[in-house]
Amino acid sequence: MFWVLLLLLAWAAAGISCTRLCLAAVRAAAVDADAARGHHLTLYEAAFLSGGPARVADLTLVSMARQRRLLLAHTGWATVVDPRGRDEMERSVIGAIGPQGQSRIAPVRASTAAADSVRCLADRLVAAGLAVPDGARTTVASAIRQVQAAAAAVLALGAVAVLMPSQSRASENDVPIAVWFSLPLILTVSCLAIARIEVHPYTRWASPAGQRLLGTLARHPDATGDDRTYLTSVAVRGVRAVGEPELRAAFAHRDRSPERQR
Repeated sequence: MFWVLLLLLAWAAAGISCTRLCLAAVRAAAVDADAARGHHLTLYEAAFLSGGPARVADLTLVSMARQRRLLLAHTGWATVVDPRGRDEMERSVIGAIGPQGQSRIAPVRASTAAADSVRCLADRLVAAGLAVPDGARTTVASAIRQVQAAAAAVLALGAVAVLMPSQSRASENDVPIAVWFSLPLILTVSCLAIARIEVHPYTRWASPAGQRLLGTLARHPDATGDDRTYLTSVAVRGVRAVGEPELRAAFAHRDRSPERQR
């Protein structure tokens, strides 16, 4: 009856790993529903939830360029026209360009994305339950890998139990050993299937509550002005929503510049 010990090990591996995955998924999905329900997204918040710090930097650059306070040339250079930033994000952009008032777009974008103002924005969204905390996705991913390893361990232990020499002949009425090991295997496979359905909708930046607010923003854009609607589209979709050929060329040059500098 040595196979019973192997069965207990299989159940232990399956139970511990599945429990850890469930707890990790519950923690990742925990949202302050009241705060999320009464929250109205700003453009910067929508940009962060849609594309993270880099999207916030892109939105700030496009916004300042449309207001003629920043010139984004098709050659990939940014030039300050108005050195007075109207908020922390704009001041981060101006500070990243430097005292000479001109810089390439790529380092400006990178510096703005790493600025304290963007980190504070991220912290506020996480506290409101709208953004995914840094460790949440890695914790769930680690738990999923543990369940996958447990499923493989159950298969291995079952194979050993079935193939090992029988110490006593089982009667015809006994349940086959393979059936006993199929139960913890079903548990792990079912847990992985549920995790695939429930965890897959998470994005890198927005929590489920954040995604719902983004969906509402996309379905009901602000109608107070064309510029607001335009910037909302840039916040949600990124620079591909930019319509001006000059701006599109500037950002396209930004994307190719790192490869040319190597």
